[in-house]
Amino acid sequence: MNNICPWCGSEKAQINLWLKDEFLTKEDFHICECLSCGLQYTMPRPSKEKIGAYYKSDEYYSHQENKKGFIPKLYEAVKKVNLKHKLKIATKGLQVGKLLDIGCGVGDFIHVAEQQGWKCLGVEPSDDAKAIARKRIKANIINSEVLEEIPDESFDVITMWHVLEHVDDLKWQIEQLRRLIKPNGRIVIAVPNYKSYDGQFYKELWAAYDVPRHLNHFSKQTITKIFKTKELELKKTEKLIWDAYYISFMSEQYKHHKFPLVKGAFRGLLSNCKARCSGEWSSMVYVFERNL
Repeated sequence: MNNICPWCGSEKAQINLWLKDEFLTKEDFHICECLSCGLQYTMPRPSKEKIGAYYKSDEYYSHQENKKGFIPKLYEAVKKVNLKHKLKIATKGLQVGKLLDIGCGVGDFIHVAEQQGWKCLGVEPSDDAKAIARKRIKANIINSEVLEEIPDESFDVITMWHVLEHVDDLKWQIEQLRRLIKPNGRIVIAVPNYKSYDGQFYKELWAAYDVPRHLNHFSKQTITKIFKTKELELKKTEKLIWDAYYISFMSEQYKHHKFPLVKGAFRGLLSNCKARCSGEWSSMVYVFERNL
């Protein structure tokens, strides 16, 4: 098996976890940890031609609109609160300018940013998601390859809300972030944190591993080290507290327990309580700036 780290290219790695695609296919995967840079990554990695099939499900809430049922309705209600919090993290203290949202999905975050006067551009690979987004936002939505055509230092803010874990070519993506952000601009990256209490508790059934849709798995130490190599300095971290409840609920479903919503709520609350001391939240938000 060709086991090469997608970041540093090292072939020295150890297998940390054997797990299945609990969400959709039940196929077997494993998570490796690079012994050189520390990145954890999913193996085997589906090809670009095949990865799209792993997203084809009516239960993939992040790309759904007007879904019926209690859970989708609850998801949407929490999402509205979360979006305001995300916009505050991304833009607090900045003058209104240009914002790039990579992995914009159906345009939820861009929609709230546009309402506050930001001039936005979205990147989204899913044609279905783009079709929904174009009905509700003014911003143009492009494929990621088009980023290379955009001039250097074009954006005041770049956001990736739970997207970097899906990226196949980490080097190319982070190089584009470094190139496109203005000096003193803000890069906001949200990713799951496997060092959180819920990550450690659920282990191979932790829903935020979400193999093989999630190709990369980050800790604070790893992501800081990776971004630093591109002269992107970590300025602060934030948390998305609602994610612990959602991830715990999904994990309880994978365990086939009764009352997954109740048990997930308890485990999510416990995770957030423990994170107040440890700093290891279920979802971490990292705010980087480009060194001049």
